[in-house]
Amino acid sequence: MGYYDDHVTEQVSRRNRNRGVPIIAAFIGSIIGGLCVLFSIPILSNFGLLPYNLNTEPESVAVFDSQTPQEGLQSVSLDVNSNVTQAVDRVSDAVVGVINMQQSNFFSSSEANEGTGSGVIYKKSGDKAYVVTNHHVIERANEIEVSLADGTRVPAKLLGTDVITDLAVLEIDGENVETTAEFGSSETLRVGEPALAIGNPLGLRFSSTVTQGIISATERSIPVDLTGNGQIDWYAEVLQTDAAINPGNSGGALVNIEGQVIGINSMKIAQSSVEGIGFAIPTAIALPVIEDLESIGEVRRPQLGVGIRSLNEIPSAYWQETLKLPEDIKGGVVITSIAPTSPADRAGLQEYDVIVEIDGEEIGDGHALRKFLYTEKKIGDEVDVTVYRNGNREVIKVQLAEQQSF
Repeated sequence: MGYYDDHVTEQVSRRNRNRGVPIIAAFIGSIIGGLCVLFSIPILSNFGLLPYNLNTEPESVAVFDSQTPQEGLQSVSLDVNSNVTQAVDRVSDAVVGVINMQQSNFFSSSEANEGTGSGVIYKKSGDKAYVVTNHHVIERANEIEVSLADGTRVPAKLLGTDVITDLAVLEIDGENVETTAEFGSSETLRVGEPALAIGNPLGLRFSSTVTQGIISATERSIPVDLTGNGQIDWYAEVLQTDAAINPGNSGGALVNIEGQVIGINSMKIAQSSVEGIGFAIPTAIALPVIEDLESIGEVRRPQLGVGIRSLNEIPSAYWQETLKLPEDIKGGVVITSIAPTSPADRAGLQEYDVIVEIDGEEIGDGHALRKFLYTEKKIGDEVDVTVYRNGNREVIKVQLAEQQSF
C-alpha cells in the first residue's frame, strides 16, 4: 500500500509542473489586458466613442460647520425636560449630606467620620437654615456636619431628636443655602403613583443620587426594637416604595412628581432574597414631630409611667398560674415596673397588673398601648385604665403626665 501511495504522489507532482507554464502565461495575459482597458477608457471617452460620459474632475466634498446652518438642512433640538427632571431640579439642591462625627477611640480626642447619611433643608429663617434627618443618622454623634449641594461643609447643631419616629432636626448657617424643600401631603398618595428617592447612597461619593419608582403601599406598619432588647417596642407607620433606597439614603427625600417631599427615607429590607422594598416616614407623621423638635427640642407625649411587656411575650403557663387571668383573656399588657411619683404610682397601679382596656379601647399589646396614648390622648388627660389584678377586673382612673424619656 505504501508503494502505490508514493507513486501516485510523484505522478501528480510531474503533471502539476507540466501544467504550471500555461497557467502563468494566462495570468500575465489577463493583467496586460486589464491595463489596456483601464488606460483606453479615458481616450475613448474623449473621442465620444463610449455610450456614457466619464467625468474625470474631482467632485467637491461638502464640509459642514456645526455652528453655521446649511441651506436645505434643518437643525434638530432634543428637549429632555420631563416631569421627572423638573421635580428633581426643584428639590435636589435641598437634599444634603449629614456626617456623623464620633470619637475614634477612648484614649484619643481626635474625631473620625463614623458615618454619613442624608438630610433635607426644609426651612430658612434669617441667617439660619433647618435640616430634617433620621435619628439613627446622628445617633451617638459628638459633632455633626452638613455637606451642601455645592460641596460646602458647615457645622450643624442638633436641636432635637425623637427615637420613636426616627427623626431629628439640625440647625445650620444659612448663608450658602439657596434652595429649601416644599412639603407635600402624604395622605392623598395613591398606590402606583411615581416616587423619586434623592440622597447620598454609600456616602458622599454618590451624593445627590436620584432613583425612580412608585408608591408601593401607603400604609405599612414595621416592627421596631427601640431599646435594643430584641423585643418589639413600636410599629413605625411608613410609606413603601420600590425606588432604590441604599445605605446613606437615610434621611433623604422621597419626592412626588411635583417635586414636593412626601416622606423622609428611613429604611429598607436588606435581605439577599428581597428587591425593591424601601420605606419612608410620611409627612403626615413627620411634620408635627419636626415642629416640636425645632421649637422645643423634643416631642411631648403623655405617659402612664410604667414598664410594660406584651402578654404574648410571656409564656402562657404563667397567664393563669401567676397573673390569675381568666381563660378568655388572650391579649393585654403586663406592668413590669412603676416609676416613683409617676401617674401610675399616684393612681395605685401595681406590678403584674394586666392592662386590657383604656377608655373602652381594647389594648392587645405594647404597641396598641403606645399608639393609643400618643395619637388619641394629650398630657393632662384623665383616662380609665381597665386591669386584671389577682383575677379581678378593676377600672382605675389615671391622669396622664408628660413622658420624660423612652
